Amino acid sequence: MKRREFITLLGGAAAGWPVAARAQQAGKLSIIGLLGSATLLAESQRVAVFVQRLRELGWIENRNVAIEYRWAEGRGERFVEIATEFVQLKVDIIVATSLPATIAAKQVTSVIPIVFTSSNDPVGLGLVGSLARPGGNVTGLSNQLGDTASKRLELLREVAPALRRLAILANVGSPGPVLDMREAQATVRMLGLEAVTLEIRRAEDIVPAFEAAKGRADALYVAADPLANSNRVPINTLALAARLPTMYGVRDYVEAGGLMSYGPNIADLYRRGADYVDKILRGAKPADIPVEQPTKFDLVLNLTTARALGLTIPESFLARADEVIE
Repeated sequence: MKRREFITLLGGAAAGWPVAARAQQAGKLSIIGLLGSATLLAESQRVAVFVQRLRELGWIENRNVAIEYRWAEGRGERFVEIATEFVQLKVDIIVATSLPATIAAKQVTSVIPIVFTSSNDPVGLGLVGSLARPGGNVTGLSNQLGDTASKRLELLREVAPALRRLAILANVGSPGPVLDMREAQATVRMLGLEAVTLEIRRAEDIVPAFEAAKGRADALYVAADPLANSNRVPINTLALAARLPTMYGVRDYVEAGGLMSYGPNIADLYRRGADYVDKILRGAKPADIPVEQPTKFDLVLNLTTARALGLTIPESFLARADEVIE
């Protein structure tokens, strides 16, 4: 399904019905509350993969399952609001598409099963007791973004060998990007580079962060989270204007003009998240379903951005890339 077709679907029939009418139609249906962390535009392709996998497993939307779609648009206050709304709607399961969404859902319910499709360090952050035995009402898929920070910096140095000073942009109001930032800082020290930390908490902090980094950095590392994802276009615009090669953990940013990304295939995590939903709707308990880790990692490069920055990408690097955007 193409992005535009899926946006039309969600923005129209699926997402536009009045709640009361949907509840009436869904009287005997299992109800999934999908808490989208960024925007419909950002998440549409991955959610389409999730819905398609549900169909493969026998769950047909508006036939034997209903999906309530909500989009937090990277705004921290919206996560708890949406999770609370799902509790009031008495959904059968909450699918949280990020760490902040999962934390919010867990805060408002200890009863409704919660499946996270992408979370950084779920054990360390207290979402689950262990990967093998989550306990409680939460389970899902880890994204290991913090664990792959060093790999991202190694790749960045390959295309920007003159790198000496690295700016690290992170939403310090969320634990996931903070973990990613710390791993990146540790790698910077190990490589003998200098780090400039750019801390943000809201969209309005992004422009001042770039102004603070002016003349102090050779490249930019962005810790992925819903706030950064929702503002990926202005981040890339500012980075290109400052002549900063950018490295991300998620391909969305590269599609929007960023230089490169290396990290888990998020669409695959969404697809596998549907398997969790299937098991729970058929009676399994989240406490007994192990948390799984990524099996697919993608290196994505935007060659147009590389040319705009005057970078020459080695043929050997291009050959290793899983996707090259022209």
